[in-house]
Amino acid sequence: MSTALAPAMPLPRNASAAATLQPAEPVISSRSLLGAASTLIIEHQGMHYTLRATRNGKLILTK
Repeated sequence: MSTALAPAMPLPRNASAAATLQPAEPVISSRSLLGAASTLIIEHQGMHYTLRATRNGKLILTK
């Protein structure tokens, strides 16, 4: 039994075509959310969540 893979979609050849591609979801940098702080409180549907940046550069979201 043989399974053939579909060919990959070709990438745009010029930079202007690549720049017009949009991500499926909006992209927001963590630095724009946190600023100089290391923690941020996010309110979602009446609940509070804490977004924290660790010293190792990881993000932790807790309820």
